[in-house]
Amino acid sequence: METWRGRPYPLGATYDGSGTNFALFSEVAERVELCLFDPDESGTLQETRVTLPEVDGFVWHGFIPGIEPGQRYGYRVHGPYDPASGQRCNPNKLVLDPYAKAIEGAFEWGQPLFSYNFDDPGTRNDEDSAASMPKAVVINPYFDWGVDHPPSHEYADTIIYEAHVKGLTETHPDIPEQLRGTYAGVAHPAIIEHLKALRVNAIELMPVHHFVDDSTLVDKGLSNYWGYNTIGFLAPDPRYSSAGTPGGHVQEFKAMVRELHANGIEVILDVVYNHTAEGNHLGPTLSMRGIDNAAYYRLVDDDKQYYMDYTGTGNSLNVGHPHSLQLIMDSLRYWVTEMHVDGFRFDLAATLAREFYDVDRLSAFFELVQQDPIVSQVKLIAEPWDVGPGGYQVGNFPPQWTEWNGKFRDTVRDYWRGEPATLDEFAYRLTGSADLYEQTGRRPFASINFVTAHDGFTLRDLVSYNEKHNQANGEDNRDGESNNKSWNCGAEGPSDDPAVNALRAQQQRNFLATLLLSQGVPMLSHGDELGRTQRGNNNVYCQDNDISWIDWATVDSDLLEFTRSVAALRTAHPVFRRRRFFDGRPVREAGSVGLPDIAWFAPDGSDMTAEDWETGYAKSVAVYLNGQGIADPDVRGQRVVDDSFLLCFNAHYEPIEFVLPPAQFGARWVPTISTSANSTRDAAAAGAAVKVDARAVLVLQSESD
Repeated sequence: METWRGRPYPLGATYDGSGTNFALFSEVAERVELCLFDPDESGTLQETRVTLPEVDGFVWHGFIPGIEPGQRYGYRVHGPYDPASGQRCNPNKLVLDPYAKAIEGAFEWGQPLFSYNFDDPGTRNDEDSAASMPKAVVINPYFDWGVDHPPSHEYADTIIYEAHVKGLTETHPDIPEQLRGTYAGVAHPAIIEHLKALRVNAIELMPVHHFVDDSTLVDKGLSNYWGYNTIGFLAPDPRYSSAGTPGGHVQEFKAMVRELHANGIEVILDVVYNHTAEGNHLGPTLSMRGIDNAAYYRLVDDDKQYYMDYTGTGNSLNVGHPHSLQLIMDSLRYWVTEMHVDGFRFDLAATLAREFYDVDRLSAFFELVQQDPIVSQVKLIAEPWDVGPGGYQVGNFPPQWTEWNGKFRDTVRDYWRGEPATLDEFAYRLTGSADLYEQTGRRPFASINFVTAHDGFTLRDLVSYNEKHNQANGEDNRDGESNNKSWNCGAEGPSDDPAVNALRAQQQRNFLATLLLSQGVPMLSHGDELGRTQRGNNNVYCQDNDISWIDWATVDSDLLEFTRSVAALRTAHPVFRRRRFFDGRPVREAGSVGLPDIAWFAPDGSDMTAEDWETGYAKSVAVYLNGQGIADPDVRGQRVVDDSFLLCFNAHYEPIEFVLPPAQFGARWVPTISTSANSTRDAAAAGAAVKVDARAVLVLQSESD
């Protein structure tokens, strides 16, 4: 086969219209074979091996004329196999290109995928793995984007919807059956209309990078439904595609992004760069392990046969190595420039900050992101923890980053289930968590607020179960978080008691109202607005079935309508999505000193005192948001003015009468949102008392504004 020397960059397989350039990094390789796979007359893939002719800067490369999109390929890397010194090359194991832009086929678990013998792990296994491996696919990079452009919503104006491609679309009756569970299904008008009615303008997709179903799950008849087991950082997983041609799922993903953008919806990807599917020292040889193990993975310094594991999955990517960092950055740039995504949520991001051992927010990874002209311009969201020492880093990421605010989740859950001494921290979370973010020069939108996410109970289950019920996972209910900060409202699981069900419905509304009316960026977990249940399972990572999918046939229409109304209120009023923290100081208006931008009142109408905040049993507070006190100008430099609002929160188990503030705060107040059917709907004058039902929120708007 005719082979030219080609180019060392870009890495991966790059088609240019006349042929394909192949480039693979390995500092330890002695020879690299490109393996091309083509079907014979029976459809069986036949392998052709081509030695890459050139190496520059440890990048092995070659150009083959005539190789077109759809070509399947892999690599065999000849080099040292010495696990004790951290090297695990084995040319008998076909390895996937870390830069593959498409991957086709499934792993067939068994001895051939492993470089050691099951019956004697200290010995090498040389069975050929090609027949058991999926193959990388050369793609056609050309796509008609038309007039596509990023919606570029400001953080403060964003409502994020976390969703699973399949879980969101698999049962929707208006989506054609062949499109359910796919990228095309996400872009279907039925889903887009649902998102827009919720005022959602950013969808955060759970991992779509090509991932692996763990052998332990396959043996149980389960799968890695969530996808947090990546093996291809540039390849969208074809399991979420309706396309039947090799590489067709790449085009389908792009079409999804284009359609969402046309409707003003950004696409954020949940990405897993902290580890890969190759696991620990007993894991399979699938890709990077057989290419350059020590470059790609963190190894134990004094015993390099073992892997540092800050993720709980067996390995951690070596972000201290320049080529490992290059892979991450090249992947991020590719998804922005070629796939047009609008941002990333980084799974276990604290692992990426571990320059050596401790978490360091000024690590090389963050410096590269800060300086990158492409990646630095998109939304960057950290899951600010991992399972290693010192891994909980909420509030400690660099100023450019936003964070999943785990303290918002925990505090809001505790407040509404009636835990003592939560009122003062609840106030911090409601107003953007200045205690976490202001000291580093960040704004309220650094806080990605959430009450539930994919990991844990759904909102309905949060108010229906005290304990997890994960028996379907096959781990004797040992997996998943045991401390859920949940409350079942008086009965475990489904109930026929009308009082229990009414309270559960009200608690769901309380959580949604708190989430959507807090400063920061709200994130809804898919299906929470519909009353989705996982039947008490708080760890559905392996449940690709009706336990985890949205059941569109059993939608709670009242809850959906309530969610839409609160989201609409947030979207209409900038006082709920400020770009600066409150300072509590009087606002100067036309030369005179006006009211403060925020004020807190006890139920009797008096100003909250330090003693009020410190009272452990206190469960009720009212907060005044001054629409005249929004300090941020709009994009044209004009002063932003809004209506003023009074939010009355009552987590007490009995109704509370709230005395409205004096007339200077507002002469007349009109209820706009109530989470309880029993709370007042009538307008009231300043100084009047309004009843707020037990465990309820009442939102009032000043009629004088």
